[in-house]
Amino acid sequence: MSNSPVRRSLSIVTTLYNSAATIEEFCRRSAAAAEALALSFEIVIVDDGSPDNSLAIATRIAAVDGRVKVVELSRNFGHHKALMTGLMHARGDYCLLIDSDLEEAPELLASFWQQLASSGADVVYGFQARRAGSIFRRLSGAIAFRMFQALIPQKIPRNLITLRLMKRDYVDALLLHREHHTILGGLWVITGFHQLGVAVDKKTRDTPAYGFGHRWHTLIDSISSFSEAPLVGIFYLGTAIVVLAVIVASWLLFRRLAIGVGVAGWVSVMLSVWFLGGLAIFCIGVIGIYLSKVFVETKNRPYTIVRRVHQIGNMDSAGDDSGTGVRSK
Repeated sequence: MSNSPVRRSLSIVTTLYNSAATIEEFCRRSAAAAEALALSFEIVIVDDGSPDNSLAIATRIAAVDGRVKVVELSRNFGHHKALMTGLMHARGDYCLLIDSDLEEAPELLASFWQQLASSGADVVYGFQARRAGSIFRRLSGAIAFRMFQALIPQKIPRNLITLRLMKRDYVDALLLHREHHTILGGLWVITGFHQLGVAVDKKTRDTPAYGFGHRWHTLIDSISSFSEAPLVGIFYLGTAIVVLAVIVASWLLFRRLAIGVGVAGWVSVMLSVWFLGGLAIFCIGVIGIYLSKVFVETKNRPYTIVRRVHQIGNMDSAGDDSGTGVRSK
């Protein structure tokens, strides 16, 4: 019996942010890749408040090609939230998630489609066999990844990239996650299903899209979104300090009573005060990070705000925008 997918509609989902130089070529190459597989398809482009003229270019494409849908957000909400919003507007039986900067070739759709059909997996995702970039970037990335992996219960594939082909059941399950602090790498994993990794050759920009500060913030956000280990660690750290304090106090008391030697100098006292004070502030900061997440989630603000959807038609077999609460132009 053949493992070929029965339903043949595809949604290609991407985002815009400073993408004016690549969006036209991206749409052309993505459409050609889908047409080569004889797929009924749509291209869902989410404008994440791009400061350049990416939106104007994308809407011009959508004005002449009914297979292109441009979801214009009211401001910049972040790459991961924009991708999730694109999946909310996707109507295909299969969804290809890919960045529009052409670092990941749209032509990889063919091999991913074949892998999905032959393996029976629900998801085929891409990863880099070897991370590119400077030595500092690779080393710092490796350290951050090991730290992240050590603190979370579900392990995330190494060098994971945006590119992935997903079945509709998986996409619907993924969209059940509504955290405002969205870290897609973790959500992809905890959603489950049968996922298959494929090594791909990804181009790398001369200038990284994210600086060290952004990557550090993402690491902290990722750990606090998927692991309670830092909070548990604070408990064990406090326990260890109490035990150590009891041992030191007992030793000092023994020296005083049995040997007649008191505490020598004030340096040890000052060092202890500085150490314990800094440790207390650090622990309070960790608790504050988790508390801030609770604060944000309880507000129940909109995930993203869609200003307008630009589209002149609908994909042949993938439905329409009814019930999404947005207006098509």
